[in-house]
Amino acid sequence: MYAVIRTGGKQYRVAPGDVIRVESQGDGKDCKVEFNDVLAVSGSAGQIGKPQSEARVTGEVVEQGRGAKILVFHYKRKKQYKKLRGHRQGYTSVRITEIAYDGQSFKAPELPKKQPAPKRAATEIVEVPRAGAKATARPAKKKTAAKKPEAKKAAPKKKK
Repeated sequence: MYAVIRTGGKQYRVAPGDVIRVESQGDGKDCKVEFNDVLAVSGSAGQIGKPQSEARVTGEVVEQGRGAKILVFHYKRKKQYKKLRGHRQGYTSVRITEIAYDGQSFKAPELPKKQPAPKRAATEIVEVPRAGAKATARPAKKKTAAKKPEAKKAAPKKKK
């Protein structure tokens, strides 16, 4: 089952479980978005019918953000006119959860909830002596600072 919806001046073909990127929607109530402007719904027999006002498509907000930057450059030749502006369009990613039409409701399967990764305990580094190795304590070598190269001396002045 699928439906064709209109939002943000564009049309989208959606099915339960699809994730679409639409122009920025409000936060929605409890991160839910309802699309009432349904243009067409596929029937159970594979026919497309023009729905009445009872068709409804609902979804949940997955992500909100801004798209890539688009540069808008205005230029008029021979007039020394140049203008450069940037624009980033906001978007909302919506996962379609239900399509309801003609008393029927088609729902997307529930996504498994992500379990947070268990926190690891701090591990201690313990040195274990190798088998057969001598257990003698050696004094640590003293590090010596590297000598700086001597500065070059100026050449002696010539006598006239």
